[in-house]
Amino acid sequence: MRLTDIAIRRVKLKNKPFRLADGKGLALLVKPNGAKYWQFRYRFANKGKLLSLGVYPEVTLAEARDRCYEARKQLSNGADPGEVRRLKKFIQLEAAANSFEAVGLEWFSLQKAAWSEGHAKRNFWLLEKNLLPWLGRRPISEITAPGLLATLRRIESRGAIDTAKRAKQLAGQVFRFAIATGRVQRDPSQDLKGALAASVSTHRAAITEPKEVGPLLLMLDSYEGSPVVRAALRLAPLTFVHPGELRKARWSEIDFETAEWRITPDRMKKRQPHIVPLSRQALAVLRDLHPLTGRWEYVFPGGRSTKTPMSENAVLAAMRYVGISKEEMCGHGFRAMARTILDEVLGYRVDWIEHQLAHAVRDVNGRAYNRTAHLAGRREMMQGWADYLDTLREQASGRNVVKISTRVSALKNAVNP
Repeated sequence: MRLTDIAIRRVKLKNKPFRLADGKGLALLVKPNGAKYWQFRYRFANKGKLLSLGVYPEVTLAEARDRCYEARKQLSNGADPGEVRRLKKFIQLEAAANSFEAVGLEWFSLQKAAWSEGHAKRNFWLLEKNLLPWLGRRPISEITAPGLLATLRRIESRGAIDTAKRAKQLAGQVFRFAIATGRVQRDPSQDLKGALAASVSTHRAAITEPKEVGPLLLMLDSYEGSPVVRAALRLAPLTFVHPGELRKARWSEIDFETAEWRITPDRMKKRQPHIVPLSRQALAVLRDLHPLTGRWEYVFPGGRSTKTPMSENAVLAAMRYVGISKEEMCGHGFRAMARTILDEVLGYRVDWIEHQLAHAVRDVNGRAYNRTAHLAGRREMMQGWADYLDTLREQASGRNVVKISTRVSALKNAVNP
């Protein structure tokens, strides 16, 4: 007699396992603890075999019969149902191990040690939020150029044109890693040249004309808010490091005796240590600030907690407060300002400038210079730069101080009527 759901639910347990037959090789194994397992007994190549079909009630009686029917059909076609299942499982495991998500995360884990924390976070965000939701589960070998383009179009549809381009570049890096590890034959992102919407190229706002630098410095000097932010405003043009490197500066990196700021590799984009020679003017800023924040880790601690660095917007907000618009200058603008004037006006060697900007500079044999390369020349350049800024400030003070004072007063009245 064939089984029924009512009979299965009402079955009485015994002290040892027993089976309830349903016919055609299908049976239900009942354990003393009440657990019930579907099994299919069959013979293949003159050998008796057993195939598990699931657990009752997760697998219903009707579903168990369907699975038994499929297994018997495989037998009639000359295939061993057990081997067919093992092959399918192997293929699924292979597909999972070689999915775009698996390969992408493997690539990311190998690369992140060479990146700064911020760069690693941006790349992970590109993967997690922009590529994996639509490509993650697909075998990487099956992703075509049209399939990748469809995903990038989703990003473009949000108006994130530059993000789509960066996602394409990152996907290309994942595919090239897959090629190197034998998962795919080629990189489909290479077929998408010209397929994405063109973005409007915009340069970061920066003042690069010497006649405009003096008034800019006077406006920075006019800030009367937090002494920590004021010090950051004064140090930014003197050191022209990345804004993130400035706000996360640690007192342990500052050496007053050698007049050097040694930024550790973990805070640099290229994971290479960087030395910033400190001019007399920069040292003066730091010495003035040390009694205020020197007992804490960060040179510029946050306003809410001394255990965290100053916020990303602190310097920008101060610049806007004193009247420097976003069209005139941004946080990165000090780097462009120094790069242009040091080269075109003051005539310092380009390789010294590039070293000081922490850009990759190589010798004639293609080898990267170490962090101490041209340090004496860079030290001379940084002092010359600080002296030049003082000269521009003094030249501007006579003709612009009234104008700037009036502008700042107007701003303060607008904020505090």
